[in-house]
Amino acid sequence: MTLDPVHVDGIARLAGRVGEGVDEDDHAEAAETVWADFLDPLYRDGDPVLEPLGEQCREKVPIDAAALREAPFPTQHGLDSGTINPTTFKNGLVLDVSQAAMAAVPSDLDLHRARTIVMTAHSNDDTYRIGQEDWTMHDEGYVRERALHAPSVDRYEQNVVHALALYLAESEHAREQAEIVDDLLILDGPLYPTGLLKWGERDTELADLLLEDERPRDVVENYVRLVETFVDRDVPLVGFIKNSTAKAITRVVREKANAPWANDNAFFQRVLARRDGSGDLRTDALTATGWFRSRVGTDRVMAADGDALGIDRRLDPSAYEVSFFVLYDPRDDLCYRVEAPYAFTADEDTREALRLQVLHDVAGEQGPPLAVAKADELAHIDRQANEQLRRRIERELGSDRHLEYDDKRWGVDVEELV
Repeated sequence: MTLDPVHVDGIARLAGRVGEGVDEDDHAEAAETVWADFLDPLYRDGDPVLEPLGEQCREKVPIDAAALREAPFPTQHGLDSGTINPTTFKNGLVLDVSQAAMAAVPSDLDLHRARTIVMTAHSNDDTYRIGQEDWTMHDEGYVRERALHAPSVDRYEQNVVHALALYLAESEHAREQAEIVDDLLILDGPLYPTGLLKWGERDTELADLLLEDERPRDVVENYVRLVETFVDRDVPLVGFIKNSTAKAITRVVREKANAPWANDNAFFQRVLARRDGSGDLRTDALTATGWFRSRVGTDRVMAADGDALGIDRRLDPSAYEVSFFVLYDPRDDLCYRVEAPYAFTADEDTREALRLQVLHDVAGEQGPPLAVAKADELAHIDRQANEQLRRRIERELGSDRHLEYDDKRWGVDVEELV
């Protein structure tokens, strides 16, 4: 049954009650106050956890000018990984499968064919073992794949198999293909595996797992080694985050002042959006912050004085620190966060070139850089392929998926699956 007009009207009235006292202008003023007074640097317990690299600034760049400007980096490579999402089977196994792919601009068809595939399995059966966990090669050497037995947990099985599959595939593929990248690598997502690092904040069981089990630590170490490889080769890498829900800066600010926005991206949207005299959004220019050096939230793990989960860091510890800037595209009313290791952004010319490259790409594509969009297309497992994979896995396991009512409710064909 759909909502009748009378129901819509009733819900709208409720929204009006909820919205009473919420003043958009007050939120904008609070954001401006925080921008002007709290971020140069942002302190927590007397220590700077966020500070500008160079002068704290905001800049607007006309969209046409940014798109037509010559790209600072002649070639770009993008990397992404996609999964089938965690799936539970009637024999107790919880599985996820991820494939990672790298794309090039200009295109490189041989590179686009290469894949790294990881299947992660969780079982509470103590007798369960994976027959072979070593890497194997297929498709004439273009496909590298591995099965991994996930650490045993009482809860969060789906979270564990998903994060390990996703980030292991991505980091292994990036390291395997690193020598191909000549000018710039853009990861589709954060510089480090945030989904894993958040385990330390989410739950005691997951936090213990992150500190005590070598499997998640090995994945994080892959990213540390990736940074080292690119620093040694003097080839920059960045992470392009399309959907950041981080709240680390907002939480610190909230300890000191009013911070009414939902997350950090909402704050930056407030300070970067431009409006005309009548309050309408101006869409003629991209806006961006300058670069910040971050030791807040999960970024503190890789801070110079952080423990990096006990992983050996071969460079000066400050080289691994996360730096970022935020870009706002008014055409879609979206903010993007762009991260890079401090090893690269410590140099003013390099961080300016990285910023100009991303502005150029987003202006021309009205979305993520082309290298990222192409990698996303290569790595994405669409719904049809997802279902085909799951049915094949069912046959290989000799066990059906464990289905719940929502699977039926939202359109899963139960007869077809079983």
